[in-house]
Amino acid sequence: MKKHEKPMTAYAILDQMKRQEPSLAAPTVYRALAALTDQGGAYKLESLKAFVSCQCRHEASAPVLGICEDCGNVEEHDGAGLLSELSVLSAQPGFRASRHIVEIHGLCQGCTT
Repeated sequence: MKKHEKPMTAYAILDQMKRQEPSLAAPTVYRALAALTDQGGAYKLESLKAFVSCQCRHEASAPVLGICEDCGNVEEHDGAGLLSELSVLSAQPGFRASRHIVEIHGLCQGCTT
């Protein structure tokens, strides 16, 4: 399990990067994020429309991301045991999955104590 910084939207990333590179535009950030997600260096959290960096290698796994609804931290877990079941579920209606990312929302240990 690895802990991430809090997820950031593309525009939050753009705002932060513009401090050092004022001419940077949104399309450049979106292209960089697309490349990072395609290469496995970042995840797009669909439920939050935000991004978080990948801390593990998941070539033969399904990343499981625990998202704390209180503090916003994201914990990355190895979902290798889920991969075969997810593949079977998605293949039943003839769908061929290209990637698996599982998002679980709840409270982290620090926010439940």
